[in-house]
Amino acid sequence: MSSPEQQREPQEQHLGPVVRRRGQVQPGTTDQRLLDTTGPSDWVHQDPWRVMRIQAEFVEGFGALAELGPAVSVFGSARTPADSPEYEAGVRIGRALVDAGFAVITGGGPGAMEAANKGALEAGGTSVGLGIELPFEQGMNPYVDIGVNFRYFFVRKTMFVKYAQGFVVLPGGLGTLDELFEALTLVQTKKVTRFPIVLFGTDYWQGLVEWVKGTVVAQGKASSRDVDLFHVTDDIDEAVALVTKETSG
Repeated sequence: MSSPEQQREPQEQHLGPVVRRRGQVQPGTTDQRLLDTTGPSDWVHQDPWRVMRIQAEFVEGFGALAELGPAVSVFGSARTPADSPEYEAGVRIGRALVDAGFAVITGGGPGAMEAANKGALEAGGTSVGLGIELPFEQGMNPYVDIGVNFRYFFVRKTMFVKYAQGFVVLPGGLGTLDELFEALTLVQTKKVTRFPIVLFGTDYWQGLVEWVKGTVVAQGKASSRDVDLFHVTDDIDEAVALVTKETSG
């Protein structure tokens, strides 16, 4: 029988590196829960297990892309029609990047992403698609040579930046804007260096550029030199030259 002193001691449980006391103590042991096939399955949806899934996605992404070599990420709308000038520009950009010695990384979907992958494949280069789990099925376009599908946006975005030497951004929607401003923030805060960002299509991007200059910078929310973090062009050769110039040496 335990003494009164022992009974007053806080109940304590060690679960690996985690210590639980008093009301936080869980019944049974970790091994017991692992081997109990009739136990609850809601642990699959809890945060500690999600950490393992996240870790696994990083490992898979790093493993798939570690030997990729020089690459450029190309972004643009999944809704770009295949018979549009924007799609043709994406194909030509994909080809030109391969001719300049780069692999091409896209989100792996249709539209502008498919166009860049198609151009890369036709030019004999490496065509990469980094897909994402979405409520609506999108799938990997047929021009992808190396494809990795992710559950988590933030893991996918890490791969876009880590394995690319720069971004070429075609006209796109909210996802494209998300990638663009994430890249601009990383360069502005010097989280990444020597990372050119080219916006292709002056008519499409001009309104955004004017807002950044006339509102964001004008009201002191950003520095005037932040506008120099990106380039805007309608010329494919210039876009590729800008990426090549800033990543060479």
